[in-house]
Amino acid sequence: MKLSSRNVFLLPVMLAGTIAVGMPQAEAQSLFDSLFGGGVRSQRLDSSGQSSRSGRLDGSRQYRDGESYGAGKRPSRPVARKPAAIAKISAPSYYNYKAVALQAVDFTALAAIGQSASLDQATSGTDFREAVAGLTGYELYAEPEIAKALVEFYSANPDFIWVADNEVNERARDALRVLGEAASHGLSPADYAVVVPSGSRSDADAAPRKRELIRFEMALSARVLRYARDAEAGRINPNKLSGYHDFPEKPFDRVGALKILSLATDVRGWLEARHPDSPEYKALRVELEALNASAENEIVVDPKLLLQPGESNPELAKILHLIARDLDDEMGGDYGELLARTIGGETYGEELVPVIKAAQAKAGLKPDGVIGPRTVAALAGASKADRIDKVLVALEQLRWLPHDLGETRVFINQPAYTASFIDHGVEKLNMRAVIGKPSNQTSFFYDEIEQVDYNPYWGVPQSIIVNEMLPRLRNDPGYLDRAGYEVTDSKGRRISSSSINWWAYGGKVPYNVRQTPSEANALGELKILFPNKHAIYMHDTPQKELFSRDERAFSHGCVRLQDPRGMAAAVLGKSVDYIADKLKKGHSMEKTTLKIPVYVAYFTAWPDKNGKVEYFGDVYERDARVELALEKTDAVRVPSS
Repeated sequence: MKLSSRNVFLLPVMLAGTIAVGMPQAEAQSLFDSLFGGGVRSQRLDSSGQSSRSGRLDGSRQYRDGESYGAGKRPSRPVARKPAAIAKISAPSYYNYKAVALQAVDFTALAAIGQSASLDQATSGTDFREAVAGLTGYELYAEPEIAKALVEFYSANPDFIWVADNEVNERARDALRVLGEAASHGLSPADYAVVVPSGSRSDADAAPRKRELIRFEMALSARVLRYARDAEAGRINPNKLSGYHDFPEKPFDRVGALKILSLATDVRGWLEARHPDSPEYKALRVELEALNASAENEIVVDPKLLLQPGESNPELAKILHLIARDLDDEMGGDYGELLARTIGGETYGEELVPVIKAAQAKAGLKPDGVIGPRTVAALAGASKADRIDKVLVALEQLRWLPHDLGETRVFINQPAYTASFIDHGVEKLNMRAVIGKPSNQTSFFYDEIEQVDYNPYWGVPQSIIVNEMLPRLRNDPGYLDRAGYEVTDSKGRRISSSSINWWAYGGKVPYNVRQTPSEANALGELKILFPNKHAIYMHDTPQKELFSRDERAFSHGCVRLQDPRGMAAAVLGKSVDYIADKLKKGHSMEKTTLKIPVYVAYFTAWPDKNGKVEYFGDVYERDARVELALEKTDAVRVPSS
C-alpha cells in the first residue's frame, strides 16, 4: 500500500485497531499511547483546514514514570493529603417494573343523581338516573385515571352512551366488536372483556335488568377508555423500564373521549384511529396475522449454536439441510454434489467451510466460516414463537413513538446496526452503524436534528473522564496535553493538564476536557447533533474496520455512521460535494433548515423498505424486559370487573 501523508499519520491508529479490534476510541487512544510511549505528536487542522503538526502542547518532556515537567525541572508531584477515592459514574439502570394498580371505582358521587330522577319519562337521562341505584355494591376495578374520569363524566352527563330503550345499542355493539379484535393489534382481548346483559326489552321494568344495564354501561366505558389509551400510548410506561428509555408522556383526555363517544356515529372508526397508522405498523400487523396462521418452522436450529471448523454437533445436519433446500443455480453448481454427500453428517470438516462461507455471503453476513447465532438466524430464522414475541414487542414499542413518524426522518435501529434516511416516505440511504456496547448502551428515544459540525471537537463526557481517564491522569497528568486534548476550568479558562492535581478528585472532576479536531479525533470528520440529555449523536469514526463486522456494539453510546457525509448531506438538503468542500475549510458548524425527526430506536422485528419484516438479535436483552412488564400488566388487570 502506498503511504500518503494521511496514511502515515493514521498508521499507528490502524495498528492499534489491528491489535485491539473493537476497542472503543478512548481505549484505543490509551493503547496508542502505550505503544508509542505517549510521545506521539498531534496533527491538527488550521483555519484553512490543512494539516499542521505540533509537538507536545506544553513543550515539556516526559520522564519514565510518566510525569511531565518543563525543561530542566522535575518538581515533586502535588498529592492531596488524602487522595480522593474514585467513584465511578454508573450507567443508567434497569428497573423492577411495577404495573399501575387498579382501584375500585367509587360511585358514591353518582348516588345523588338517582335521587333526582323525574317521573316524567320524557326527561333526558331519566332511565339512567333511575338505574344509578344499581351501582350500589358494584365493584368495578379500573386504572385511577379511568375511575376518576367515569365519575366526572357521568356526574356532568347523567345519561347512557351504550344503552338505548333498555337495550344494548348499536354503538355498544361496534365498540364490543373492536375490543374483541384486540389480538390483531397485538393486544390482549381479556383486558377489554365486558359481560353483555342478558334478557330483553320486556324486562325493562325489572330492577335486575336496570342493574345489569347500568353496570354494563360503566364497565364498557372503562374498557373502551383502557383500549383507547393502550392503542394511543401502549400498555406499559417505557420510562419505568429503565433509564435507557426516554419518551415524553402522551396526554389522553379520558373525559373528553367519553364526550366524543357519546356523540359518535362511527365508534369503530374512532377507536381504530387510536392506533398508529404508519406503513411499518401495518406491515407488523400483517406479519402477526401470517405467523398465527403459519405452521412452525420445519427445521428448528439451536439459536445459540457456535460451531468452528473441526468440531462436531448434531445441529450441523440441520444447517446443511437448510442450505440444500435453498440452493440457487450458482451455489448448486459449486456445492450441490458435496452437500449430497455430507448432508447428514455432524462433523464440520474443512471441505464444508467454503459452503458455509458462501451461504453466509449470500445472507449478507461476513463470510468467516464460523456457524454462530447470526448465521443460524440468517439460515434458519427464529422459531415461530420467537418471531411472534418479537412482533408483539415491536407493536407495543411503536405505540410509544408518534403515530406519524414523519414523511422525512432519520431512523436508527440499534438491533439491526443500521441508520437510514427516509425522504417523503422513500428510503434514500441505509448504512451500517456502530452502537453502544452493552456496558454503555445507546438509549431508546426520539428527537429532532439541529446541527452538523465539521471537523468537530469531542467534548469528553464526565463518565469517560472519571471512569477511564482519571486513573491514568493520576500517574500521568500530562497525558491530555500530549494527546491533543484541551482542558478548561469552570470559567472556560484553558489550563495545562499537567498542572492539575488529579489525585484530589474522585466522582466529579471540575474541568471540561475536549479533543481537538484531527484525523485521530474520536468523532472523525463530522458529527450530526440532536441535543438530548443522553449526550448521544451521530458521527464519523477513525475505526472504519468495525463496519465490516456483523455485530457492531462498540461505542460509548453514540451512533457511528458508515457514510457520515451522505447522512450530513441528506439532513442539510445538500450534496456530498458540498459537505466535502465544507470539510476542507476547517472547524465549523451549520444549522439544519429542515425539521427532521430522528428516532434512536430499538426493534428486533422491523419491516424493510419493501415491507418485509426482518428479525434481529436482542443485543441489550430488552425484549424480555418488555415482555415481563406486559405480563405484570396482565396480572394486575385480571381482577378487573
